[in-house]
Amino acid sequence: MTFPFQHHPHFLQCPPPRGDEPFALAGLCWDGATTNRPGARLGPGAIRAASQLLCDGTHPLFDTSPQGQLADLGDLPLPNTSLAAVRQALAAQVPALLARHHMVWLGGDHSLTLSLLRAYRQHLGQPLALVHFDAHCDTWTEHFGEPSGHGTWVHEALQEGLLRPEGVVQIGIRSAAERAARERVSAVGGLVFDGRSLRGLEGAALAPLLRTVRERMAALGHPPVYISLDIDCLDPACAPGTGTPEPGGLSSGQLLTLLEDLATLNCVGLDCMEVSPPYDHAQLTSLAAAHAVWSYLCARLAHSPRP
Repeated sequence: MTFPFQHHPHFLQCPPPRGDEPFALAGLCWDGATTNRPGARLGPGAIRAASQLLCDGTHPLFDTSPQGQLADLGDLPLPNTSLAAVRQALAAQVPALLARHHMVWLGGDHSLTLSLLRAYRQHLGQPLALVHFDAHCDTWTEHFGEPSGHGTWVHEALQEGLLRPEGVVQIGIRSAAERAARERVSAVGGLVFDGRSLRGLEGAALAPLLRTVRERMAALGHPPVYISLDIDCLDPACAPGTGTPEPGGLSSGQLLTLLEDLATLNCVGLDCMEVSPPYDHAQLTSLAAAHAVWSYLCARLAHSPRP
């Protein structure tokens, strides 16, 4: 075993990629659409650094490790310019990765998820279900005068037919927002579990939520599920290092309980967005993000050894 505090550039100290790993991880170092505190472009490196504490990576629930099954492909080369240029660069790079691996993406701000969903929609030939962890609904039709950004991507994905509306599930929503935006997902038939309804629910008390989501996905014929995790779904006490923190959020324990279960759905990928190391303290945010990504990977390995 490699000493866990020795510097290593890859998630979980993965060796250089062979090319045949079923799972892969890539960083998206861009935060040009951030509307409050910048720094999410540094998130991928911070998450990788925090993952070194996981040692051999054997998960205590799933009793498996991503070691040997996961390639860390590094950070995708992205222009440090406009959102349109970044989306063009992603459109050129993501399809080839989806053809080879079950991908996990480290952001970066949440505007990038729209590009990922476009690529998955094309790759799979069908719209996706979405499990969206966030403090913000991200269904605004514009964001501070811009037509597209990190607060509009769910709206745009629904408009473009990238998502099955009844298969959209939002968890942790609690920010200030006009009613039309807050109720957009519910209005098209999706599910919203807001932050207030989740207060005080831990462990087994989350079972009704999980059962409801599973029943919904079963009724839809078990569609491909994409999980998008904005780290600000967590309370700032658990994740201060993010661009737009909102008090009253999930605990790390709640997030892991939910993710350990929902990651065993028919999942096709996950992104972890909005980790902003300049505002973090004692690696709280990057540790939570690393554990969430690790838990997702181990759940997928335990329930589908080959993606």
